[in-house]
Amino acid sequence: MQSRGSNARFSAMGMRSPISSLMLAMFATMASFYVAGRLWQDAQNRVYFTKELDRITGQGHSAISVADTLKIIECREQRKKLSALEMELAAARQEGFISKQSSDMSKTPEQGPVIVIGIFTSFGRKNGRDAIRKAWMSTALKKMEEKKGIVARFVIGRSANRGDSLDMSIDSENSQTNDFFILENHVEAPEELSKKTKLFFAHAADSWTADYYAKVNDNVFVNLDSLGNTLASYLSDPRVYIGCMKSGEVFSEQGHKWYEPDWWKFGDGKTYFRHASTELFVISQALARYISINRSLLRTYAHDDVSVGSWFIGANVKHVDDRKFCCSSWSSGAICSGV
Repeated sequence: MQSRGSNARFSAMGMRSPISSLMLAMFATMASFYVAGRLWQDAQNRVYFTKELDRITGQGHSAISVADTLKIIECREQRKKLSALEMELAAARQEGFISKQSSDMSKTPEQGPVIVIGIFTSFGRKNGRDAIRKAWMSTALKKMEEKKGIVARFVIGRSANRGDSLDMSIDSENSQTNDFFILENHVEAPEELSKKTKLFFAHAADSWTADYYAKVNDNVFVNLDSLGNTLASYLSDPRVYIGCMKSGEVFSEQGHKWYEPDWWKFGDGKTYFRHASTELFVISQALARYISINRSLLRTYAHDDVSVGSWFIGANVKHVDDRKFCCSSWSSGAICSGV
């Protein structure tokens, strides 16, 4: 009896097994259809949203890839950098640090002069000024400016006794010749020559937009044609300082003709750094603007040529030692000659 019951149970189990397998297979099939349907629906939704995005943005093509997105972002960053550089360049031009280069030394009055020459003079030097007017500073001053692009002015300050006979004589002379550049806020004195030089370059840069600015003494004759030809070769140099470069001993003894109160700043060797001789030297527009902008910070020394050299010694400036600017003798091709 027991064996028959056991066989019946095994028989019933064998009959239920095919039914369970069939149900499991049906369930798996339905699950597969469900998953496939969801994946298909997600794909359809993705296509729909992509088409809607194209329609809204008007691009007419599928969404961009990650690589393309990164390229667009990089381009936008480059555009920002370019805009910033353009603004810096415009500011630099406005401040005079970008040279307006040209292929020759001829400019129209609207473009500004090629060079502004400051002839440093003082009270009681009328005979010297008249000699220069006859020798190399054309009496037809306006024509010289228009045809050659050269502005030349006698540079002088005011008397310590403002409005006295010294000032009146200069004003009277200027009313006839109109060739003075008067530094109204500067007191004319030999010991103030360095400050006078700084003020000249600062005010000249503010008054004229020229390629070059020159300082020359009123006892020096200048060959303007030779000067123009020489400067034409440096138009590609935005920051240039040209002259007869020299050095020399720093004198620490009070009462000496060339005494330097700040002698200790030049080291134990007591030797000046290289600088252009005071008789004649030229600086480019960018350097004149540099002096104008920093006039309140630039230190002056006992001698004007040393002072000018000190302003450029630590800057990115091209120093040109041109022996044609040495005015001790007048030789073939020379630019200047001392009287």
